[in-house]
Amino acid sequence: METVEETVDVAVPVHTAYNQWTQFESFPQFMSGVESVTQLSHTTNHWVTKVGGVKREFDTEIVDQEPDDRIAWRSTDGKSHAGIIRFTPLDATHTKVKVHFEWAPETVTEKAGAALQIDKMQVKSDMRKFKDFIESRGTETGGWRGEVEDTGPTGQF
Repeated sequence: METVEETVDVAVPVHTAYNQWTQFESFPQFMSGVESVTQLSHTTNHWVTKVGGVKREFDTEIVDQEPDDRIAWRSTDGKSHAGIIRFTPLDATHTKVKVHFEWAPETVTEKAGAALQIDKMQVKSDMRKFKDFIESRGTETGGWRGEVEDTGPTGQF
């Protein structure tokens, strides 16, 4: 199991950073390797990714969500993928965004990439792209303020 953590400070209020992160279908605009995310319901998403030439499709569910604080997810189709993103206000106009996720590399390419820490470098790059995306806009593209009750250990990171 691989664990990736990355933190970035963004120059927007916590509600702006959080609201943007609830707009899953915008992820391809700042996440490398994510071709599309289709929101199926308030708590489920279908992902299409292509990393290192390997195309994957999988579904995730939100298992714990508290506005302006956290969003936790896990895969629902047997792939080992789970994580949490936390939002901490630093002041009225700055927010710390921290992502923590775990995944199990399956292919030789994925295992080699994990060994070389390419996954960690990609997440670091994607968090910088999120920072650039949200700061250049100054506002979110939308937002969902609903709550999802913690249903398991994923929310404990």
